[in-house]
Amino acid sequence: MTKLLKLEELFMFLLALLMFNQQCSLSLWWFFGCLLLPDISMIGYLAGPKAGAYVYNFFHHKAVAIAVYFAGTYFSSEIVTFIGIILFAHSCMDRLFGYGLKFITDFKDTHLGRIGKG
Repeated sequence: MTKLLKLEELFMFLLALLMFNQQCSLSLWWFFGCLLLPDISMIGYLAGPKAGAYVYNFFHHKAVAIAVYFAGTYFSSEIVTFIGIILFAHSCMDRLFGYGLKFITDFKDTHLGRIGKG
């Protein structure tokens, strides 16, 4: 991934941090403590690579994160807003480090290229 795309992901991550700071009354420790929780979706790979990719991609898709965030703000639910922010921040962080949405062929096959040594 180019440096420009990584810079974009970094700024979106910082945007998520700003959104958390402005819209959630929780301590900043909650943000960093929950940041890796979306990776629990890897448990879908126990059912095979196809099911795993679908479950993983659902919880790592930015459109899902934004929809959850807007649902939380629309219904004035701080916890749902928080979940949307965490999903978004986690997706940005993953892409910043080169981890993308998964293909059904293998966990290491992503829309950003293959993970690991070539």
